[in-house]
Amino acid sequence: MSAARLPPAARLLRELIALPSVNPAFLPPGDPAGGEARVADFLAARGAAAGLDADFLDVLPGRRNVLLRLTPPRRVRRRVLLAPHLDTVGVIGGHTALFDPVVRGARLHGRGACDTKGSVAAMLTALLELAAKPGRPRATEIVFAGLVDEENLQSGSRALVRARFRADLAIVGEPTRLKVVTAHKGDLWLTLETRGKAAHGAMPDLGRSAVREMARVVEALEGDYAAEIARRSHPLLGRPTLNVGVIRGGGQPNIVPDRCVIQADRRTLPGETHAGVQRELRAFLAARGLRARVSDQKGVPEPAMETDPALPLVREFMAAANSPEPRGVHYFCDAAVLAAGGIPGVVFGPGDIAQAHTADEWVALPQLARATAILGRFLAGLP
Repeated sequence: MSAARLPPAARLLRELIALPSVNPAFLPPGDPAGGEARVADFLAARGAAAGLDADFLDVLPGRRNVLLRLTPPRRVRRRVLLAPHLDTVGVIGGHTALFDPVVRGARLHGRGACDTKGSVAAMLTALLELAAKPGRPRATEIVFAGLVDEENLQSGSRALVRARFRADLAIVGEPTRLKVVTAHKGDLWLTLETRGKAAHGAMPDLGRSAVREMARVVEALEGDYAAEIARRSHPLLGRPTLNVGVIRGGGQPNIVPDRCVIQADRRTLPGETHAGVQRELRAFLAARGLRARVSDQKGVPEPAMETDPALPLVREFMAAANSPEPRGVHYFCDAAVLAAGGIPGVVFGPGDIAQAHTADEWVALPQLARATAILGRFLAGLP
């Protein structure tokens, strides 16, 4: 299908994919593909040309959220926030062709197609179409916030909360296959360190291996501890999990290693806190005579999120999406940060999380069109 024949949201998505916005945390300093500035400036210009109030919120050096507002003629009584993120992960193996959008059949391929430039395109297109109509909401302000840094530390949504931004509902753009998600797991990245005593590899009995101690720790974590937390459950999210994803220890084969470090991903349920999980792990290891220092690798809270599906605006959006049952997802996103700041939220967008971060990311064009229609229907029905 030629670009001229694509519907508006798909044409916008092609333009967005062609503007690289890789999170700088995943690139060498100064990499030309890094940062969200190109996309933020592009969206600000597109919104301003359509009559939206365009503004920016500084977040990090050279990185800022873009805010586009459709303000009602009367006093604002409610505010709805559309909140996709602008950053993407990097490309795999240097395949910069991912920044060249390609339509194959009913799919649009390219980095960010579903995570989450597809949501950006659907949300902004729905808002621009509403702005062009005479019957816009009379008492509800609609704010599109393109957020930076979701893929790393969620600095964009945290900055919005610090700025005391308030809304009655946030629709956070992520690939949900057009289901309305009211709960997602939290995420805690843990660093565990064991210490030993170095010695010559020919006389290992004179040392104490930190790697051997860590092997016992890993076995306990992925065995007894995983089984222990698996006894907990949430109706939408299932069980909490732990995955040991990184291990580093020692320097060379002929030295008994005196230090070993692992990094683990612990997915949490509503009610679990980062501090509580760390206390639990320390007690678990101590009870088994295992010595490991436990610390929070990221240092920022990434809690689980759960929104009451009975809230009026949530019910209205679920009805517009024909998604009557609340859903949960295992991944973490900006919705939890906004919820912790007092903005109830749901997660919604075109695409499948299974396609996110892959070497051939894509979104189905019919799903992109349906997402735009759903959002347009919901926004047009606001008072």
